[in-house]
Amino acid sequence: MSVTSKSPIQVVLAALATARRGLPAYSHICSPKTFTQHQLFACLVLKNFLKTDYRGVVDHLVDHSNLVELLELTRIPHFTTLQKASRRLLAADKAKRLMDATVRQQMGRRKRVSSAAIDSTGLQCGTASAYFVRRRKKVESPWKTVVYHNYPKLGIVCDTSNHFILAFQAGRGPRPDIDEFRPLVADALKRVRLSLMTADAGYDSEPNHQFARDGHGIRTVIPPKHGRPTKKPARGHYRRLMQTRFDREIYRNRVQVETVMSMIKRRQGSHVRGHKYWSQCRDLRLIALTHNIMILVLVEVFYRALPTPFSICLGNVPPVKIALYSAEESVGTVTQGTQTLAELVFANPGLR
Repeated sequence: MSVTSKSPIQVVLAALATARRGLPAYSHICSPKTFTQHQLFACLVLKNFLKTDYRGVVDHLVDHSNLVELLELTRIPHFTTLQKASRRLLAADKAKRLMDATVRQQMGRRKRVSSAAIDSTGLQCGTASAYFVRRRKKVESPWKTVVYHNYPKLGIVCDTSNHFILAFQAGRGPRPDIDEFRPLVADALKRVRLSLMTADAGYDSEPNHQFARDGHGIRTVIPPKHGRPTKKPARGHYRRLMQTRFDREIYRNRVQVETVMSMIKRRQGSHVRGHKYWSQCRDLRLIALTHNIMILVLVEVFYRALPTPFSICLGNVPPVKIALYSAEESVGTVTQGTQTLAELVFANPGLR
């Protein structure tokens, strides 16, 4: 199982390393080159990590100069700069490239995931408390109800062993889960090979079984309970197989995808800030990417991924100068003493 990082420094370093793997420094040869795409993406991840808005993350950078130095910012970006950057960096194609980068960092040379699970969840469009909404329903002419005709919906495929998201799909609900199975699994197969896929009854259909089992050799475990309850045998070979040989022990692993949904809503909030469809989709993509980045806590690797040296201040201790190199070059060294970088970071909780 995994633990998400609680340190803004670790999250910023992981976001920088992810962006450097997935995106070029600048989107165009004639770009102003005031900020790199890596720096802007790290600011967007920090925004979600802090559960704030664009103005809030800018004020946070103003108050914390160590993060500004870590990001190598010559000046703090305006909040409208981050808002416009989100339109470019969180578009569907670039978001998938960033997801590819997180999966490569997590998996390393491994290509096969032994057990995966798929599920989707809806998020709120506002921040009104459930108690407030329930009270407003009792008045004669309520102006606020619990009914949402449309809501942001996030579908994911995750590794049940470490809660890492392997594929995501942003959309709008309510809508059935059945037609989301094939695109999500196909997107995950572009990054890893899957041996087992568990899902709840919302994804139960014979074509989904055939797509996974016959098309890609993935064993599926899905309860054959879609539709009206009946005592008749299910239609289709694999659905009848689920009725007679359903493996409950393996199906218990599916609960881990519910844990992922809980981790997302507890750490990043259960609502999105966007009001229109495309802005809500961008928010959902950033939520999935931020979740993965918070799991990537290999601090030493991410420090080595930075190209230039910087100083870290350890409380009352004078700033320590650290020489950092790319991952293909030698390991970063500390100029004061003989401690390794990992020992230095984990020996000082202020760096986490």
